[in-house]
Amino acid sequence: MKKTMRRLLCLVLCAAMALSAVACGSAPSSSASSAAGVFTPGTYSSTQTGMHELTVTVTVDANAITDIQVEHQETEGVGAPIAESLPAQIMELQGLGIDAVAGATLTSNAILEGVTDCLKQAGASDETIAAWQAKSPEVVKEEDAEYTTDVLVIGAGGAGMAAAVTANQAGKNVIVVEKTGAMGGNTILSGGAMNAVDDGSEVAAEHEDSVALHIQQTYEGGDEQGDLELVTILCEQAWDGVEWLKDLGMEFTGVVFTVTGGLWPRAQQPADPEGTGFFKTYQNYLDNNEGITMLYNTTANELLVDENGAVTGVKCTGATGNTVTVTATNGVVLATGGFARNVEMRVAANEETKLWPILDESIPSTNASGITGDGIVMAEAVGANLVQMGNIQLLPLGDPETGSLSGNIEHSVESRIFVNEQGERFVNEGGRRDEMTLALFEQTNTTMFIIMDSDTYPTGDELNNFGETINDLVAAGRAYKADTLEELAEQIGVPADALVATVEEYNRYCKGGDLEGQTDSFGRTLFSDVEGVNDGINDGPFYAAERVPTVHHTMGGVQIDTECHVINTDGEIIPGLFAAGEVTGGIHGTNRLGGNALTDTVVFGRIAGTSASEYTR
Repeated sequence: MKKTMRRLLCLVLCAAMALSAVACGSAPSSSASSAAGVFTPGTYSSTQTGMHELTVTVTVDANAITDIQVEHQETEGVGAPIAESLPAQIMELQGLGIDAVAGATLTSNAILEGVTDCLKQAGASDETIAAWQAKSPEVVKEEDAEYTTDVLVIGAGGAGMAAAVTANQAGKNVIVVEKTGAMGGNTILSGGAMNAVDDGSEVAAEHEDSVALHIQQTYEGGDEQGDLELVTILCEQAWDGVEWLKDLGMEFTGVVFTVTGGLWPRAQQPADPEGTGFFKTYQNYLDNNEGITMLYNTTANELLVDENGAVTGVKCTGATGNTVTVTATNGVVLATGGFARNVEMRVAANEETKLWPILDESIPSTNASGITGDGIVMAEAVGANLVQMGNIQLLPLGDPETGSLSGNIEHSVESRIFVNEQGERFVNEGGRRDEMTLALFEQTNTTMFIIMDSDTYPTGDELNNFGETINDLVAAGRAYKADTLEELAEQIGVPADALVATVEEYNRYCKGGDLEGQTDSFGRTLFSDVEGVNDGINDGPFYAAERVPTVHHTMGGVQIDTECHVINTDGEIIPGLFAAGEVTGGIHGTNRLGGNALTDTVVFGRIAGTSASEYTR
């Protein structure tokens, strides 16, 4: 009854003072808020950026949140579950002191910030906000737990799940330890492009591609620092990996394209956006087969070693702070990813090569928040040899706010150019990733714009590689659209005459141009796709999107051999320990070709799963 009376009083006061506090996003007067309680009742909205843009809508009465709705396009299996579960947690707690979910911090923080903003709109004082942020859920520590399995996999990203499924297909029981609340790692946040050549096929012939060329470009693209045996395995077994995924039920569109820094049109495109198709496939396998146990929210801390020097398991910390110990009777697969989110580690590694002018916290990362080098630290503690730690890859394609790849409007290399704030091209957009990003560091404000026309987006409702429509990106202010290049230049703040001249010169090398088939002054050779859809930037409307450098992939890590055994500092195998994916080093050399990372996870994940299954003490 008291709450009802307070609410009626608030409504009367609001009407009397001609306020619109019950309208979405309105700001109440301090006197109304004081009379009514800590909030002015109503519904308020706040737009934030997680992996993608999301809108949080909060309804409050005088002293409590009564409803939270989140409109979002967050990644399935990563941010999407958080967008569903976190609002309920906030409402149950009636507080904001909830830790961001590991692996989905962008989504978690966006929702928490959105709710906070709504409460401020509802008239909450600084003291009230502080009190809500200080209130956190009580955690009851669970009992310590011990498990035994045949094969243990540490990390549920692309390489880890490929290893787990392969080991299970070999008849082994598998436990997968994952520090976050879901499988996915970096793979699920990727654009999904997976380089693979079906050697001798019509598609390969059409694109003048071969496994031999893939090997050559991968090896030379890394300045010949990669282990040639591993490079050869990567490329030769890539198509088998695609076929294996298809046998598991994964769908591909059949489109082959050139991903940024891929150097050639050989990227296979999954039917699902980002990397979600891989994990829908792996989850479907788990749902229909027995023998794989997932231990989520379980952080691996220390590899266990027996008296003979063999790795036998791992000691972990569970979600409530309890100790979880897992022992394997066969092998242990390390698949914890790289260290792009560990600023201290990447700064130290960059000192080896001094490849990048700066790698401190001012440079964002595309990586999931949990990619902090844990596996590398654990492996080094048991004697693993670390190789090429200074080989760190940046992309020129980061979102200016988050560093993520979402909001990237390109579909393939052939469809776009990069221009700086002067409206001029500055690099070969079909070249190596390190060359493109180093060139971007030299531009004003370390900022560029992707420029393209409507060839890829004839209606505006088509999806980019991250499940976003160009119309939605334009509406959110994350991309720009104009009927003419002059109008586009005005929107993005570059000189119109320079942008027009830049595009006109570029078009000379595209299909139908007077310099078609020639190499331009930047060394670019990729201008038009095989299908002839992208034929220059000449069909309005025109699009642009702002991009900045972002840390993407760490090519250094633990040394492995061709069977994924981890090698120690004496050049010998560490018994029982295998590794795959970005935790390893020495495959890609100084520069990883775009589209090779997902190939790496599948090819070497399968090899590690097989080797761990066959290992006996």
